[in-house]
Amino acid sequence: MVTKASSSLWNEYIERYHYLGYTPLPGAQLRYFIRAGEQIVALTGFGAAAWQTASKDRFIGWNHDQRKKNLYLIVNNAKFLILPWVQSKNMASKILSLTTRHLPGDWETRYNVRPVLMETFVQKDRFAGTSYRAVNWILCGETKGRGKLGIAGKISVPIKDVWVYLLEKRFKYLLKNS
Repeated sequence: MVTKASSSLWNEYIERYHYLGYTPLPGAQLRYFIRAGEQIVALTGFGAAAWQTASKDRFIGWNHDQRKKNLYLIVNNAKFLILPWVQSKNMASKILSLTTRHLPGDWETRYNVRPVLMETFVQKDRFAGTSYRAVNWILCGETKGRGKLGIAGKISVPIKDVWVYLLEKRFKYLLKNS
């Protein structure tokens, strides 16, 4: 995990090499350096879930009140970067696989909450989501291209595929009834 001492290095790598650059992650968060030996090869960042995503909400089957009460049980994979000079077959799917195993416990240790679902957004015109599909993430729809602050009915940001990963078999029950 990223420590206070290494936080500025994580931010710098994301700013320099991630296509979206650096912006602070919202709310609760965990950030990781992924290493091969001593060498940093990738970075991941997880934060609070998106407040409202129609395709995710339909997939879960919850209503406004259930979402408001239980959104904290979802974690957003907000940043994923393999450094540009690193070339290794299947590295992205290996990182995602390891992350889905380690993040729930780390999140629970840090925040005293064990997430039941992970989400991520993959920009359709740049990426196919192949690595997510390879490790059993589920494509549940796409965004409407409005972003957090967009006007209804007006596309203001690129449309993204919405992927989810089930961390708990009873995720629907827990997200609707916790």
